[in-house]
Amino acid sequence: MGPEPPPRQTASELEGSADGQAHDPQGSVRARISNAMVGIKKELYGKGPTGAKTYLNDAYVFVVLEGGLTRNEETMLAAGEVDLVRTFRLRFQAVMTETATKVIEEITGRRVLTYHSQIVFDPIRAFEIFVLDELPPHQEGRPDASSNDGSRSRRSPTH
Repeated sequence: MGPEPPPRQTASELEGSADGQAHDPQGSVRARISNAMVGIKKELYGKGPTGAKTYLNDAYVFVVLEGGLTRNEETMLAAGEVDLVRTFRLRFQAVMTETATKVIEEITGRRVLTYHSQIVFDPIRAFEIFVLDELPPHQEGRPDASSNDGSRSRRSPTH
C-alpha cells in the first residue's frame, strides 16, 4: 500500500493556508469557501490556484479556481497530454470528494447532496460544483445563503 493520505483539516485551517484574503471585508460564506478551496488545492497538490471566486445561489455552490497547475502538469500539457492531465485531476478530485464536501458543509451549515469537479486549460480554470440540501426556513433571505454574487480570493505571489 502507499502512504497514508494527509489528515483531514478543518475549514478554518484550510482557509488560513490559502495565503491570501478574499476581497470581502465581512468574511462572508463566499470568501470562506473561496479561501478553503484554494487551501485544499494548495495542501493536496503542493500548489494552489492564483485566484478563486465563489457563487452561491439557493442550493448551489459554484467555485471557479484560476491557475494552479503543477510544473509536471504544465510539462504534460506542453507535450499535448491534455486528456491525461484532465483524467488525473478529475480522478484525484473523486478521491478527495469527502474532504471537499465536508469543508463546504462546515462552512455553509448545510449537507452537500452531490459534488462535481471539472477543469479546462485555455484559460486554466477548475470548477467545483456542490448541490446543497434545502435551506432551513429560518435562514431564508440570509444574504450569503442565496446570493448569486461572487467573492474573489487572490493568492499573494510566492517569493
